[in-house]
Amino acid sequence: MNAPAPTSPDRRLHTLNWLELPMLRDALGPGVDFQPLFIDAANGVWCIRASFAPGIRIPTHLHTGPTHAFTLSGRWHYREHPDQPQTAGSYLFEPASSQTHQFETPADNTENTVVLFVVQGANVNFDDEGRFHSVMDAGFIHGLASQLAQQQGVAQQYRGSRAPSAEERVLFKG
Repeated sequence: MNAPAPTSPDRRLHTLNWLELPMLRDALGPGVDFQPLFIDAANGVWCIRASFAPGIRIPTHLHTGPTHAFTLSGRWHYREHPDQPQTAGSYLFEPASSQTHQFETPADNTENTVVLFVVQGANVNFDDEGRFHSVMDAGFIHGLASQLAQQQGVAQQYRGSRAPSAEERVLFKG
């Protein structure tokens, strides 16, 4: 029987314990640390655990693909939706390109806010005047993580996937 070729020749399970891995400090500016857990630049998927100090506001952005946010501690909200606070235990699903929004943590938070994000696609970021600023996608996260890990003297521990080579695709079609 011919089986469809897998999207990745790596068929192993990958386990990480984020409590044993370092956070990359000030990764997206002062007070915003992150820990990449999975980056698949070939398919545009990335998963990070991020920690935000009280009073943090990140640039206005929109997502080109769906995003899942699991709040592990603290609280945050989108400036445009203060009536939907995200607190420990909250799960937020954002459809692709739903709208621009700005993430913020209240200044009166007594602890850092920690969120696990699973993002498909990219964040398209805008400046304070609403002009295009930058794109943050899996490739950008990979490059940033590599640069920060080297600067901060920590090993890169996240898992990733890549597109199979032509030879690997032939091997798995058998």
